[in-house]
Amino acid sequence: MNTPLYIYVHGFNSSPQSMKARLFVEYLQGKSLGDQVMIPELSHWPAEAMQQLRALVEQNQQRTVILLGSSLGGYYSTWLTEHYDHVRTVLINPSVRPFELLPQYLGPNVNLYSGKEYELTQEHLTQLLALNCQEIERPEAYLLLTQTADETLDYREAVEKFSASPQFVQPGGSHGFEQFENLIPAIMAFAEGRIDLPEAQPI
Repeated sequence: MNTPLYIYVHGFNSSPQSMKARLFVEYLQGKSLGDQVMIPELSHWPAEAMQQLRALVEQNQQRTVILLGSSLGGYYSTWLTEHYDHVRTVLINPSVRPFELLPQYLGPNVNLYSGKEYELTQEHLTQLLALNCQEIERPEAYLLLTQTADETLDYREAVEKFSASPQFVQPGGSHGFEQFENLIPAIMAFAEGRIDLPEAQPI
């Protein structure tokens, strides 16, 4: 079996320098798999971000691609998983309907990591809506990891949308997903076609 390619898909106003991305890279490096992970710096324009991700996915059609989609990255990853059979996704506190959440951020924005300034516009929301997957046709291709005390998203939306997929629903936590490193072995098991989740102890 070919070694999977892991692509970490960061969220809104995030970057490849996010804590979860760094923890995952460190874990893979410890397993001598550091060259099997990609963390693209995505455009703030949804259509451009999707072009970036589609290019990576299509360049690796001969192997399994495992997406780690965090927050808005989970929304992007859902579209990719529904459109490419060689893609599977680990959803980490994913945004299910970002086009309804992000209107409150319309106007000037600053990327939390790069400091890049940009204007969030109605066109951003239109592009997001165009990527919405109403139905999940490949529930077996997802693993949902979510924490109930997410201060940004209502975790129940993801639990409902991915109700037919394996789920790890942890009481407490935060949108950043606390103790993420404890779930990395479960992510690796999922990449191998196994579901091996720890007990969801409250945080």
